[in-house]
Amino acid sequence: MVSDASKKKAAQKKAAAAAKRGGKAVAVAASSKAAENGSKVDSLASGVGDLHISDRTCTGVLCSHPQSRDIRIESLSLTFHGHDLIVDSELELNYGRRYGLLGLNGCGKSTLLTSLGCRELPIPGHMDIYHLSREIEASDMSSLEAVMSCDEERLKLEREAEVLAAQDDGGGEPLERIYERLELMDSSTAEKRAAEILFGLGFDKKMQQKKTRDFSGGWRMRIALARALFMNPTILLLDEPTNHLDLEACVWLEEMLKNFDRILVVVSHSQDFLNGVCTNIIHMQSKKLKIYSGNYDQYVQTRSELEENQMKQYKWEQEQISSMKEYIARFGHGSAKLARQAQSKEKTLAKMERGGLTEKVARDSVLVFRFTDVGKLPPPVLQFSEVTFGYTPDNLIYKNLDFGVDLDSRIALVGPNGAGKSTLLKLMTGDLVPLDGMVRRHNHLRIAQYHQHLTEKLDVELSALEFMLKEYQGTEEEKMRSAVGRFGISGKAQTMPMKNLSDGQRSRVIFAWLAYRQPQMLLLDEPTNHLDIETIDSLAEALKEWDGGLVLVSHDFRLINQVAHEIWVCENQAVTRWEGGIMDFKRHLKAKAGL
Repeated sequence: MVSDASKKKAAQKKAAAAAKRGGKAVAVAASSKAAENGSKVDSLASGVGDLHISDRTCTGVLCSHPQSRDIRIESLSLTFHGHDLIVDSELELNYGRRYGLLGLNGCGKSTLLTSLGCRELPIPGHMDIYHLSREIEASDMSSLEAVMSCDEERLKLEREAEVLAAQDDGGGEPLERIYERLELMDSSTAEKRAAEILFGLGFDKKMQQKKTRDFSGGWRMRIALARALFMNPTILLLDEPTNHLDLEACVWLEEMLKNFDRILVVVSHSQDFLNGVCTNIIHMQSKKLKIYSGNYDQYVQTRSELEENQMKQYKWEQEQISSMKEYIARFGHGSAKLARQAQSKEKTLAKMERGGLTEKVARDSVLVFRFTDVGKLPPPVLQFSEVTFGYTPDNLIYKNLDFGVDLDSRIALVGPNGAGKSTLLKLMTGDLVPLDGMVRRHNHLRIAQYHQHLTEKLDVELSALEFMLKEYQGTEEEKMRSAVGRFGISGKAQTMPMKNLSDGQRSRVIFAWLAYRQPQMLLLDEPTNHLDIETIDSLAEALKEWDGGLVLVSHDFRLINQVAHEIWVCENQAVTRWEGGIMDFKRHLKAKAGL
């Protein structure tokens, strides 16, 4: 096994060779104590937080000019917990471009973003980076103050200006230079900009003055996102920024980011969002990075065409090789003339192999989810009669709700955060009881609810298999292996501690756990968080084929479009049916926000 020192030496050798070849500025970065110390200031500014830098080894060679606004890194390799995620690949990030980073769950997308955010890769010092990876800390600062406080350069200049202005000579030329810089930074409108960003993300004036410690983790994540947008850095790194947003805020963010004119790298599972925002797609597959031009739909089309051509070339080459080998085997020892032809074919074959043969297309392994069909229950299965609910009687969320949900219902609940979508699901399960009216459930109805906090309740020291055997005691191990395998947790992933699984893999464990109960009705609250696009499509297919009832809360327009037959709007203490599809509703939200 090659040691870290040897790896670093090899990378430095490669850097020297590259410098010799092109005379370009070259740098190599590796995760070491020096790199860790060097990135402390950056990581604080970027909100990266606890870096666990020793778990990663990241090397690369900067082959673009150190003063350029474009970045090209060659010989990029990334290792995490001893596993190779990227091996000897290239990354190109051009100023003014917005990149969507795609790849299957567990391939290392978030790890790559963290390495970029921590400057473990050789990114020129003149380019500031903001990596959004966690919510803002709970403190006594208001949400508006928390957004503005992140602009350290502006605050520093304002303090210097105060000191200089208090001097006898009035500050002179140095003060003028500071004012010029502040004007460039538009400091006079800083508060207005911060307030507008927060408003777009769902914070009214009252919420903007509320202390950050009085918000939930999801809302503090929104404040962290507002900070990132307010900073307007040269390189903005966003990991699933829509996870804690409602549809309204998703629409606003999409419009905001499509005008971001620096370098954006975003990990997102929402195809609709990637289509609206991205100018390029970076696909992580087979430990390599491949860049495509265009948004998500264009990437799918281009990749499909390239793979089709590659497979044609691969098949043609394989047929040629097979034919030549057969000829050599038959006539290599025949008459002089045939032997010469056989030798000629041997030379042709060797030349083809030296030139590099076309590889077979590596298909992403498509995961097939499956929910067990449950048959029918006579309606009404779930009935709301004159239901009124509020956490306190003087602050009602719903008033006089009347509706029914049956096993053929496919409903998407939409509406702003705080309107009560998750509350409605809890009323359906019986976790909450109405203040007035009645919720009737069929005696034999089995309901399973998925919500994003379930993964937080997993004992991550256990393996997926141990967790399932503990939950469903008395079940045979082989049966349980099959149950988790159906949701893409196979091989070593079944027996390793769940703390070593990606967020998406842990979400799949929860789906396996829910599906094993064979529910007749699924209540899904943001089921797509942390799932890759392929897994979401698989989930959509499984839900379409399943014969049970579904109530869905999601910020993923495409998933709603695939599985929902009805859109119900939760707003103003009522639940009303939207006449039209989810894309009509998206257009309505844009118009409402004046976008």
